[in-house]
Amino acid sequence: MPEATQSPKREGRLWPAHLVLSLGAVLTVFPLLWQVLTSFKSFGESTRVPPTIWPHHWEWSNYATVFDSIPFTEQLLNTLLMALLRTAAQLLLCSLAAYAFARIRFPGRQTIFLAFLAVLMVPGELFLLPQYQIMQNLGWLNSMQALVVPGMFSAFGTFLLRQFFLGLPTEVEEAARLDGANPFTVYWRIALPLARPGLLALGILTFLWSWNDLMWPLIVNTDPEQMPLSAGLASLQGAHLTDYPVLMAGSLLATLPVIVVFMVMQRQFIQGIAFSGMKG
Repeated sequence: MPEATQSPKREGRLWPAHLVLSLGAVLTVFPLLWQVLTSFKSFGESTRVPPTIWPHHWEWSNYATVFDSIPFTEQLLNTLLMALLRTAAQLLLCSLAAYAFARIRFPGRQTIFLAFLAVLMVPGELFLLPQYQIMQNLGWLNSMQALVVPGMFSAFGTFLLRQFFLGLPTEVEEAARLDGANPFTVYWRIALPLARPGLLALGILTFLWSWNDLMWPLIVNTDPEQMPLSAGLASLQGAHLTDYPVLMAGSLLATLPVIVVFMVMQRQFIQGIAFSGMKG
């Protein structure tokens, strides 16, 4: 009975938090809803002042115009391949480096790790020119290599997985070493399976970052057939006039795959981020 009498009072104290969270949810969802509605408007409706919320005539042809304006299928495949290759490479390379920093003692380990963390404080735009010159000298402009290779490793991914490896129990690894397992066997057969939540979190973050990457693809791949969707959609913006309904339709088509990925794996993503900060 005491719990029954206290619950209404507790609910009464929580209503301000519920109100704030509800307003935050509305503000978060509203841009996506506006994007969906704009994709079905005519150009005149999309530029009308004051703006109209609901389309008077639903223009389904905007989606067909997207496929006529850019090689959407080729750019979608480029985006998918770039995101998958970057994600797979980062999961392997970052986990190798993270396990070494977390478990293997070698001279200068802390100094090298601090140098890795220093990279996180450098704006990524500073690397654009030297990376472009490297791609140009290798003859990789307008190629998949130019999109994938610079994104195969990240200091953030190494830091994230290192934190996760530090939180794993050491007893199983020590038992494996007593049985004669070498460091790579311990990493591959024991540490890596235990780090599955952290790997999933890094995989989702890398996939989303790669899918939305715009600056680098615009610089190295100018051929529409070799562009990812982010750069292809940017080409729909004209210097003097932009067909906003077509642009919103293309953006919505490009957004749907990542929304599906996040909805399917959101629990693993949250668990991985939570577990990675358990131990520093």
